[in-house]
Amino acid sequence: MKIIGITGPSGAGKTTLSTILKNNYNASIIDADAVAKKLSTDITSEYYKEMVKLFGKSTLQENKQLNRKKIASIIYSDREKKRALNKLTFKYVVDDINKQIGELLKSSQYEYLGIDVPLLYEAKMEKICDYVIAVVAEDKEKVSRICRRDNISEELAKKRLEIQNNNEFFVSKADFVIYNDGSLEKLEKSLEEIIDKIWEK
Repeated sequence: MKIIGITGPSGAGKTTLSTILKNNYNASIIDADAVAKKLSTDITSEYYKEMVKLFGKSTLQENKQLNRKKIASIIYSDREKKRALNKLTFKYVVDDINKQIGELLKSSQYEYLGIDVPLLYEAKMEKICDYVIAVVAEDKEKVSRICRRDNISEELAKKRLEIQNNNEFFVSKADFVIYNDGSLEKLEKSLEEIIDKIWEK
């Protein structure tokens, strides 16, 4: 089973590419954001407890769940809090992902495993990948997608992108790069070409 890291800035189209990989090829997908969400909503998990410590009980809702929008507004305006959250994520989320990978490697069910990790390099997860695909897009496209996806203002979407690594960062580090202009057909074609190259290696 080939492990393919899928990374890139917010709004570039990582989830769409992951879906194409899963639907068109014999692949399983691990979504780091989904893992983080699962752990952060489990009030018995250490990740949840550490997040409450970090952001305070004022970020808890009546049902004891974390107010994700409130936390997002904090980390996008406070670099230290963002750094601290990333540290927690690397500790707990990466550990969970590694366990999932271990289980999947025991099975010969899949030919590919895609791991969708925005902070792939910061978490040093590129080391376990056979190949890394970076998905990038024009800032205008990214802002538009973030606004639609998260139902937020253009100003807030731009702020999010400002504190993330830019396209050049991902392009310089990845084995393969896909420029996503919004065309699903082009995205599918680009992935097909990459899979063909992986096969040749």
